[in-house]
Amino acid sequence: MPAENLTRDEARTRAAIVDVQSYDVVLDLTTGPTTFASTTTVRFTAREAGTSTFLDLIAPTVHRVVLNGTELDPAAVVADSRIALDGLAEQNEVVVVADAAYMNTGEGLHRFVDPVDDEVYLYSQFEVADSRRVFAVFEQPDLKATFAFTVTAPAHWQVVSNSPAVGEPVAVEGGVNRNGGAEHGTATWTFEPTPRIASYITAVIAGPYHHEHGELTSSDGRTIPLGVYCRGSLAQHLDTENILDITRAGFAFYEEQFGFPYPFAKYDQLFVPEFNAGAMENAGAVTFLESYVFRSKVPEATVERRAVTILHELAHMWFGDLVTMRWWDDLWLNESFAEYASTLATAEATRWTSAWTTFSSLEKGWAYRQDQLPSTHPIAADIRDLEDVEVNFDGITYAKGASVLKQLVAWVGKDQFFSGVRAYFQKHAWGNTELRDLLTELEATSGRDLSAWSALWLEQSGVTLLRPEITSEVGTDGVERITALTVRQEVPETHPVQRPHRLVVGGYDVVADADGETRLERTLRVELDVDGERTEVPALVGEQRPDLLLLNDDDLAYAKVRLDERSLATAVAHLGHFGESLPRTLVWTAVWDATRDGETPARDYVDLLLGNIAHETDSSVVLVLLRQLHTALDLYVAAEHRSATEVAAADTLWTLATDAEGGSDTQLQLVKAFAARASTPEQLDAVAALLDGGTRLDGLSIDTDLRWELLTSLVAGGRAGEAEIDAQLESDPTATGQRAAAAARAALPTAEAKAAAWAAVVESDALPNALQAATIGGFGRVHDRALLRPYVAPYFAALEQVWAEKTNEMAQNIVTGLYPTELADDAGEGAVDVAGATDAWLDAHPDAAPALRRLVVEARDGVRRMLAAQAADRHYHEV
Repeated sequence: MPAENLTRDEARTRAAIVDVQSYDVVLDLTTGPTTFASTTTVRFTAREAGTSTFLDLIAPTVHRVVLNGTELDPAAVVADSRIALDGLAEQNEVVVVADAAYMNTGEGLHRFVDPVDDEVYLYSQFEVADSRRVFAVFEQPDLKATFAFTVTAPAHWQVVSNSPAVGEPVAVEGGVNRNGGAEHGTATWTFEPTPRIASYITAVIAGPYHHEHGELTSSDGRTIPLGVYCRGSLAQHLDTENILDITRAGFAFYEEQFGFPYPFAKYDQLFVPEFNAGAMENAGAVTFLESYVFRSKVPEATVERRAVTILHELAHMWFGDLVTMRWWDDLWLNESFAEYASTLATAEATRWTSAWTTFSSLEKGWAYRQDQLPSTHPIAADIRDLEDVEVNFDGITYAKGASVLKQLVAWVGKDQFFSGVRAYFQKHAWGNTELRDLLTELEATSGRDLSAWSALWLEQSGVTLLRPEITSEVGTDGVERITALTVRQEVPETHPVQRPHRLVVGGYDVVADADGETRLERTLRVELDVDGERTEVPALVGEQRPDLLLLNDDDLAYAKVRLDERSLATAVAHLGHFGESLPRTLVWTAVWDATRDGETPARDYVDLLLGNIAHETDSSVVLVLLRQLHTALDLYVAAEHRSATEVAAADTLWTLATDAEGGSDTQLQLVKAFAARASTPEQLDAVAALLDGGTRLDGLSIDTDLRWELLTSLVAGGRAGEAEIDAQLESDPTATGQRAAAAARAALPTAEAKAAAWAAVVESDALPNALQAATIGGFGRVHDRALLRPYVAPYFAALEQVWAEKTNEMAQNIVTGLYPTELADDAGEGAVDVAGATDAWLDAHPDAAPALRRLVVEARDGVRRMLAAQAADRHYHEV
């Protein structure tokens, strides 16, 4: 039975039968707190009279199905997520009347009640296939149509959709709000029909949202209204002008680069509660994670990430919304392009001119990790059904694809690349495409045959490793010169593909200026093509050997790199002396990759990081480095040395935080990192003193969110409990406060707290998505890992039921968030063999859902890497 799935073959068959013209969707959001009324009128043609097809709908009740004026029996034609339509005419009209369900999972039409004022807020999230939770639809991206929404809601609400409203909302005589709040009159909003778009980018957002407005002039002379929305209780924190400044810069940049005016009539950006992702590219009505409304001080990295996200979603208005992939195989065409374009726009059109450094550290690191998993897949993936795509929003689809596009731009030329993109938009506007359609336009403008490039980079998996082999000798003049330099390309056994790389080899020397200040200065640069197992670099033969040789300088190529022994020694001694952030980040990445691969001992990496992070100037790089520090301490340091290494690292973090410039971004990040790792009485004393004001760091404000982090540190350390959590929640009774309190309660170091958290997440459906994620995070936060041992067997016992009974988002959170990686090296009394338990589950469940098996296989590979890295750390230090 199909249940809620849809296969690619079924979608192709349906697309060959029908052509959809329009949808009229009428929603009544005043019918109660659990369901809403949904009436859909779909008009479409059938290529052959008498054929059959089906509509998609997930709804608790279907009242009527009318096909071409004939009433159908819902009990006979509705099953699973489908409405069977038999005996089609050439021209068809279907009317479906249903009660649809509000969701609390961030899918479909999500319903949230603000704990501050009890107001109700709604927003839709339809990607991948959840518009069918709101209206009856042909739920696949290549059956585009126009959509006209009519929405009845409480009169004091704002209602936003993809298109502008037609006039003012019309009051409903005698109506009252029965949606769970104070009684108000009701009103009906009617929206202009959209252009022909895919159903997954339609949107309805409704509630008493605070809103602010601006406008801009498009390249074709139109005035484009701009709106920025958030919940009323967050209005004081909404920095609209900054958001609109970035938006205007993005519009100007994209309209010039794409050669195509903004394709929609307005552009609203809405910051919504309990959102699962960063943002969603609904046409003309983009939704964002509400955390991007900053109520407390956040690292500059987060401010930059918001800017990149704003520009990412704006790029989708062209790439994804105007031109849409035919099927989810080419999801990467949407996401990789938006990722590349948004980074380029950030670097060239905003104040974050070092955005490519952030991309290298954050996005490429994500891609390299994903590409080394056993589940890695080609950028152009084989997506058999909806379940496949649900787990494919990953580092390959986003970050590797964008990295490869960056490399392609370097190869064909930026001007030629964007000329091809402009031709692509002109030819395929409002249509659907596949990979070949884009490559055809790029080949025409660049004059290059991209079929071989596509076969190697887009249709093959895996990441290669580039390693330098360098020899040198001292000449009669006393200068050491390079006698041979070879770039060796090592390919993984599972994906033995040799690929061509366009890259730069850079040479850096330690130089002292007139004031005696030391810096690493680039003295050599050679750009070349690297192809095959060995590539000679004759251009550098005879050159003075630099103190540090850096493969893939400028970060053009997609490949892991290693440093030769001398270069690594220079990096360790002078990592803070680079004049620019990108080469320093490339060195950081090279050493981290070697640590993950078991070549560099984890404790050496910890020492390198703690000894140099104070010199790092890029906020996003500091953010990534601190994440890697946590990973190294939790997973890669040999188990018998972990405790001592963790304590010493936390002590160093506290010293670095107290020595950092007052009020600086680095100070804030170091304090947060210290609080996350504090475990000894002295360290917890320091956290407590920060929280109660006994210790003050110059320039550090203990604001609401930082107060929660410090309190949770004390909770996890056994120094605070329910009473302190309740008191803090009373002073911060917001949705953010509720999430923080849920995480803190789950972090209580007691068996009872862990049992309660487990039951709430796994055994109940009461928690909304945001509280579920917070509880999972708190559950795993322990200083004594023995607290988690009782849950290994229940985890594996619950997997199939969780996957079958919970929505995809909620199930993925449980499968990945509760996997007991941290217990894989457990050797204490009552220890559990996590690797063995995982293997046993995989062996016993060969027919489990492929997407579920993929997640478990990925988790198992994390255990393999963890144990290998620990062995390397142990062996190196023993020797």
